[in-house]
Amino acid sequence: MFYHVHPYEPYIPKNATKLIVGTLPPPRFSIGNFKKGDVDFCYGSIDGQLWKILDEIFMLNLHFETSDLAIQQRKKFLLENNIGICDIVASCERKKIDASDLGMTTIVLRDLLFYIKKYPSVNTLLLTGGNSKNGPEYHLRRQLKEKNIALKLISSETPKIHEFELLENETIRKIKVVSLTAPSGSANRAVGSNPDYQRLKKQNPKFNTFDFRVLQYKKFF
Repeated sequence: MFYHVHPYEPYIPKNATKLIVGTLPPPRFSIGNFKKGDVDFCYGSIDGQLWKILDEIFMLNLHFETSDLAIQQRKKFLLENNIGICDIVASCERKKIDASDLGMTTIVLRDLLFYIKKYPSVNTLLLTGGNSKNGPEYHLRRQLKEKNIALKLISSETPKIHEFELLENETIRKIKVVSLTAPSGSANRAVGSNPDYQRLKKQNPKFNTFDFRVLQYKKFF
């Protein structure tokens, strides 16, 4: 059994308005066994697409390498754009050592509501995945249910948008929740069956699943 601990603390700028919320980076990040092109930071896997998507949207000219420069580039972007990262899983156990959310057992969650309350400017959660088992939306729903907080559906189109309310000092604070298409290769099949993707692909045969994510993420970042 592999004990998979999240290697990074939440990175949340003081004035953050948005939080990126996923589960865990690949197990190799927890033991410092990096691939060529990995960045030793949140979403730093060379196999993932989040930073590649943001690099495309914002023309950041990011370095994809295991260096301090690459880390500082990403922190600078988050700080300047008031975006934080707070993955919802603190640790889990795995029989098979891979990055699959489905493979997680004995899951320990971070208290996401604690961080939302700690940073009062946060009004949006950008989930890097939907409501499939052990995905970020799945675990957020669990935490909200435990607190008897309703998650209201705002839009059922991809990406789904929900909203929930927090009562703070007799004031209602609304939090928007966007369940983005996961920035991983495992979600490509779902993208391929999406009617919007199929329509765009028909218009431009060179259009691909990465381009689809860029268009989607651009609306919310």
